[in-house]
Amino acid sequence: MLHKKEFTKSLDKLGLERLRVKMVINKGELSDLVFQYESFINGHWEEIVRYDIAHGFFHRDFINAKGEKEKVRIEIQDLKTAATFAEQDIKDKWEFYKSKYIKTIKKK
Repeated sequence: MLHKKEFTKSLDKLGLERLRVKMVINKGELSDLVFQYESFINGHWEEIVRYDIAHGFFHRDFINAKGEKEKVRIEIQDLKTAATFAEQDIKDKWEFYKSKYIKTIKKK
């Protein structure tokens, strides 16, 4: 049986930084995932970092202000470990990722 879960978690007290999570569970096993850091900038939500398994491998995309993606492949043993890694990385480093994103706005 296929189950889809989607939810957001606030990363800051003002609710302007969030983690968006999408997971697909098939027969009790995680079969797809997206962990995405989004920031509310200039009146709308901007995606800044996304972990997923699109293209057939686990990776992180850093999305700059122009929408260009910087892809980094991450070798990891299974999707459960990948999910834990992605969530923890975003929780630990969202301020760094936002600062990096803000620098790309200035270069537009």
